Amino acid sequence: TGAAPIFHNRVIEKPETIASAIRIGNPASWKHACAAIAESRGAIDVVSDQQILEAQSWLAKHEGIFVEPASAAAIAGLFKCCDSNEAAYSFQKNPEASRIVCTVTGHGLKDPDAIIQQMKELQPVDPTVKDVRHAIGL
Repeated sequence: TGAAPIFHNRVIEKPETIASAIRIGNPASWKHACAAIAESRGAIDVVSDQQILEAQSWLAKHEGIFVEPASAAAIAGLFKCCDSNEAAYSFQKNPEASRIVCTVTGHGLKDPDAIIQQMKELQPVDPTVKDVRHAIGL
């Protein structure tokens, strides 16, 4: 069912998502969120858990930023806007000189369960420079 009550414009009784920090079925600040969307002429969209995991992995791999799934949701939304005609927001609405900002404040260690489940079995490495270099392919 996901956890996107504002997008669906209804309370979600039992929200389900890997992004525990945004697993909220009836946000306390619902009216404020809608006001912010309207004031900024923005949009709200929904992304899947798979899209969140892909964005989380992309941030770690390409930017060196390890975020929790809830923070990766913003990046997943950005990718959706770039890659999909089904996105709620189109970049064609943006003036050329405008900036797009995605806030990713939640560190990955705040909610490591999702990423741990995606990882292959971990192999311990002795804490020596030689062994660490070998383990990471240097």
